[in-house]
Amino acid sequence: MASVLVAYATTYGSTREVAEAIAATLGEHGLDVDVRAAGEVDDVSGYAAVVLGGALYFFRWHKDARRFLDRHRGALVATPVAVFAMGPFNDTGDELDGARKQLDRALARQRWLTPVSIAIFGGRFDPTVLRFPHSNPAMKKMPPSDIRDWTAIRTWADTLPAALGLAGPATDG
Repeated sequence: MASVLVAYATTYGSTREVAEAIAATLGEHGLDVDVRAAGEVDDVSGYAAVVLGGALYFFRWHKDARRFLDRHRGALVATPVAVFAMGPFNDTGDELDGARKQLDRALARQRWLTPVSIAIFGGRFDPTVLRFPHSNPAMKKMPPSDIRDWTAIRTWADTLPAALGLAGPATDG
């Protein structure tokens, strides 16, 4: 059975929840899946593939996602990798496009990396849980939102076994 690591970089937990949903979908495809915080992963060499997700904050991909790629470059260069990012709080084309550009800039710094699949998902925002440096007065006044599209997340995850070279997509049967 192929083993897949779903690593996530999060500050407030939303990306972890999405990583868990992706892992559950991969498990439905018969894959053995580990879900771990990117900063806590010591070795990726035992995995057939890696899915890495991170939140976008202030025009940058989460530092733990960037550090994960730097730390595991040697093993990942020969491993299929899929990438996702949690982006905007508003479901507009401009915000989604902007989030994709932010992720593309972060991935361009990793010239050795060619992800087999890349996705941007809407994020969750709860001003009541903000901590420094995100806790400025203007952000505290913003309304809460959660535009994570769980159907889109699971649909993308359904494409991953084939994209990662591990199996065909699931079928209703």
